[in-house]
Amino acid sequence: MSSVTLKNIRKVYPPIPGKKKKGEENSEALQKGVVAVEDFSMEIKDKEFVVLVGPSGCGKSTTLRMIAGLEEITGGELYIGDRLVNELEPKDRDIAMVFQNYALYPHMTVYDNMAFALKKRIKDKNEIKRKVMEAAEILSITDYLYRKPKNLSGGQRQRVAIGRAIVRNPRVMLMDEPLSNLDAKLRNQMRAELMRLRKRIDTTFIYVTHDQTEAMTLGDRIVVMKDGLVMQIGTPDEVFNSPQNIFVASFIGSPQMNFFDGMLRKEGDGFSVSILGKNVSLSEGKSKILEEKGITERKVKIGVRPEEINITGEGSFSGRVGVAEHMGSTIHLHLESEDKEIVAVTEARDQSGLLKSFPVDALVHFSFSSEAMHIFDAESGNNIGL
Repeated sequence: MSSVTLKNIRKVYPPIPGKKKKGEENSEALQKGVVAVEDFSMEIKDKEFVVLVGPSGCGKSTTLRMIAGLEEITGGELYIGDRLVNELEPKDRDIAMVFQNYALYPHMTVYDNMAFALKKRIKDKNEIKRKVMEAAEILSITDYLYRKPKNLSGGQRQRVAIGRAIVRNPRVMLMDEPLSNLDAKLRNQMRAELMRLRKRIDTTFIYVTHDQTEAMTLGDRIVVMKDGLVMQIGTPDEVFNSPQNIFVASFIGSPQMNFFDGMLRKEGDGFSVSILGKNVSLSEGKSKILEEKGITERKVKIGVRPEEINITGEGSFSGRVGVAEHMGSTIHLHLESEDKEIVAVTEARDQSGLLKSFPVDALVHFSFSSEAMHIFDAESGNNIGL
């Protein structure tokens, strides 16, 4: 089994030695150390592709390095299969890791880079050659086997780095932002290749990125992290359509979700919310959820994705055009309404095929259904409408 189980994993970097400046106390980092990952618990299934995503400094790479054995675990238990690996050396964990900067040996050919780890484990040169050629064929780098890394493009180098990892047939494949050094076109190509690759090799993938597009397209499940804490674990559909808190809602999705300050009120058998100077009744389904949770009148943040905002001839709300970004098949409209900037995504052409026009300062009407509204508690930031 190639499952990976993390139980209450914690990473604290030790206090930084330092002298007090005159009239100043030591910083918290100097006194207590830095908590990089706190109480990370998850069971990653055999052959599952899990993506850790979040902003810089959220703890995702540190978590990956603890799984690899490159960082010491401060607390908790880490299992690969049914074996506790907290104290095992990286070479004994049966994992392979692909780094952001490729980490290829510049003086070796592509073939020798890919064969290097195998030579320590396999004596039969023909077996080594078979494994290298098989991986090279999967990754379409057979023609480059006798070149040096300096003679390869960034995308080709990344394929070599991946090939060097898969020839070992590891139980777990770890990838730390492997596409971040590539340009947009190459990232798209490599993302598609990774999707094909995971169908051809029999292993578990744990992938780190700050790019939500990579997370949404590659992951069977996504772990959204912030400040060393897990904000939500779920399928791409779950984190996009049912975000558990404001951070997840704002981090996942492009353009970012719109947020409005509102007041939630009980209205007969249902609920309503006051936003953008209007009172909007919630659907029976949303009202039932709030009723069952015992929710009372309170300040809320209402989230609506730009794709859910409908531009209409007449609508519940109106705003003036600030910017109209033409994105090809769609237009991203930045509207000013009640001193609030709202982003709406609309089709670039009308039903007759003509390109829509939105002059600056033009008045635009828009609406959205109550089903499209995500209701977050203003104080805690948690989604109370789930």
